Amino acid sequence: MKKALMLLGAMVLIMALILPGCSKPGIVVGSKIDTEGALLSQMIIAMLEDNGIEAIDKSEFGPTSVVRKAIISGEIDIYPEYTGNGAFFFDEADSGVWKDARQGFERVKMLDLAANNIVWLKSAPANNTWAIAIPKTLSEKEGLSSLDDFAAYINSGGYVKLIGSEEFITSPMAMPSFQEAYGFSLTRDQLITLSGGNTAQTEKAAAEGTDGVNAAMAYGTDGSLAALGLVVLSDPRNVQPVYEPAPIVRREVLDQYPELATILNPVFQSLDLETLQSLNAKIAFEGQAAADVARDYLTAKGFLK
Repeated sequence: MKKALMLLGAMVLIMALILPGCSKPGIVVGSKIDTEGALLSQMIIAMLEDNGIEAIDKSEFGPTSVVRKAIISGEIDIYPEYTGNGAFFFDEADSGVWKDARQGFERVKMLDLAANNIVWLKSAPANNTWAIAIPKTLSEKEGLSSLDDFAAYINSGGYVKLIGSEEFITSPMAMPSFQEAYGFSLTRDQLITLSGGNTAQTEKAAAEGTDGVNAAMAYGTDGSLAALGLVVLSDPRNVQPVYEPAPIVRREVLDQYPELATILNPVFQSLDLETLQSLNAKIAFEGQAAADVARDYLTAKGFLK
């Protein structure tokens, strides 16, 4: 009896040592608090589940700084990030590499792997760069089509009240870079700052003139701009880096699930600018749920089995 108990104990110990290494408890999927973040994270979740991988939904987790800390600490495993943010993450805002789509991708891929053991999968061929949008009526009345025009309008005393996220207004890569390059500044009274980065909210405020707002933070892939009667001011000085979305994943998770690249790369590479604008519009303008829009697209394209 004693020998049998010892054998049973040894078997239990062996199983305890083996099982953790073989188990795959699932992947925690996060995103930023914005329309496109929700869309892309739901695509990731749907693709993982369709391939038999448990996905734990932590989408719309927080702004960039929060989500970034979460993946580095291991609180989340994967989320969609933008190549151009590498300039901010690694204090290289002055480098021109970020204004080239391919060079920017290769640079952030190398830096993030070396510094944080984070792997960048393939990016989508769509530039979701920071932008400023104004009502078409204002654009036509004042002849404003570029940020040069916008700066001249502000500096001559033209009325402007801009709404944007805290990240857009304070990040060196966003509003401050526009102000420095084009030579204008806005006072605190001319700004409305939101905690989240949902451009559906900022664009609606500008379109409707809420609280006197007539300018809004926007993204290049936003789908509701035309429908809301807004125009994006061009950036002739090429201030902004290229922001292509890509899934980024902790290396130890990718080691455990090496099939992730095969599953997700084709999906992201199918998302060009017009496609993302259209899908984002279904969420921001038509009110559809991000999960439904993601699944409908993946099904229509044959990505879901």
